[in-house]
Amino acid sequence: MSSTVVGELQPQEVVEARVESGDAPTWVADHWQTFSNGLLGERNNTPFPCFFGAESVRDGDPLYTAVPSMTDKDALLGLGRTLLEYLETYQEHSERASLVTFFRPPSRDLSEAEYHETLWHILQFLHIHDPEPWPEDIPTEPDDPHWEFSFGGEPIFPTCRAPFYEERKSRYCPIGLEITFQPRALFENLNVTADEETGQRAREIIQGRLEEYDGVCPHADLGDWGVDGDREWVQYMLSSDETQMPDVCPITVTREHPKSDILLDRSEPIADTPRR
Repeated sequence: MSSTVVGELQPQEVVEARVESGDAPTWVADHWQTFSNGLLGERNNTPFPCFFGAESVRDGDPLYTAVPSMTDKDALLGLGRTLLEYLETYQEHSERASLVTFFRPPSRDLSEAEYHETLWHILQFLHIHDPEPWPEDIPTEPDDPHWEFSFGGEPIFPTCRAPFYEERKSRYCPIGLEITFQPRALFENLNVTADEETGQRAREIIQGRLEEYDGVCPHADLGDWGVDGDREWVQYMLSSDETQMPDVCPITVTREHPKSDILLDRSEPIADTPRR
């Protein structure tokens, strides 16, 4: 791997070094500062609710990338290539190596509805260009409790931080959109899925911390994969104003793959495109 963060997959120590040396773009440095401060700091005398996430950042486990646009085709193709590389290599790095993705902020402030639209545009784009089949054991209908976004043949839980979370500071990023991609295998390896006793205890601890950290009750849409009544898709970007989020999951999933092999060509560098 080269030492650039934009358009590349990098370990945490490289991101920190690039930020400290002043070699990272300002927007990448701003993302890193608010992300690391949020996960490693406290609010209302309470540490960040997800102790697995906080510990992983403290130990330098995550991998990172920065995407120079939320809409530009080449930038999103670059994200797809990076995500494939991550899925191929993350287990060699750490059992807790999620992929933290910083997006260059838009040139104007976006509404909550526009951030929801942007997230699903990104996930739909990745699905359309996915070179691997949708997993056989994952339904294609988002209203199924066993549905989960999948890419590269792997079920993945993407969770977002964004500027519109004025109350839920655990999801707040003042810079722009952040997506952390977490393969289901990561949760299974840590024995923190809903069907494990350790997972149930972890959820209780996290929800208790959430209420103290955010100062409001845990979001009503929080739930567990595969549990009747719970849905994955609404948890990726929790609503702040429920009138701003889509009524139904705005993604169309089919099993007919590969639709494209463009992501398998990793020879094209990703330029630091203008803001969009």
